[in-house]
Amino acid sequence: METAKKNILISGLPGIGKTTLIKKLCLEIQDRHPIGFYTEEIRLEGQRKGFQLISLNGDRSIFAHVLIESTFRVGKYGVDIKTFDEFLDSIDFQNNQGSPIVIDEIGKMECLSSKFVKMIWEIMDSDNKVIATISHTDGGIKGKIKEREDVELFKMNLDNRESLLAEILEIVNASN
Repeated sequence: METAKKNILISGLPGIGKTTLIKKLCLEIQDRHPIGFYTEEIRLEGQRKGFQLISLNGDRSIFAHVLIESTFRVGKYGVDIKTFDEFLDSIDFQNNQGSPIVIDEIGKMECLSSKFVKMIWEIMDSDNKVIATISHTDGGIKGKIKEREDVELFKMNLDNRESLLAEILEIVNASN
């Protein structure tokens, strides 16, 4: 019998709806006290200017922006690794046994933080169920994470994006 895969990853092209799915999942499992964060775009006059992090308890932090001066850059965005690391420190990932951990997202910007990369491995090795979005590209650490034996990878596309919520909830609720 195949063992249940406790780490659920959602991959897909940018803009396909991964963060929207994560938010819906968080609402559906709120009675299980999920911990973690999601990422939202910062838009000005219809143009994306950056990204902010929002913890599941409502704390917010700007993570990347066109106006951030940083040696860490992804495209036109300066990435504030120090602020990201402080944001991660504000979330108690260690002392929440049984709570699902939600991470949006394991992407190029986030993986610039060595603290984040170390934390991802630790939480995926923990007893907690992990639900995360991950970049659709497989380079480096992201490819290694997708190859883990304890990972169930869902590739979101236009055909399945409406049905994924029910599929993922079934897995999450099967192993309370």
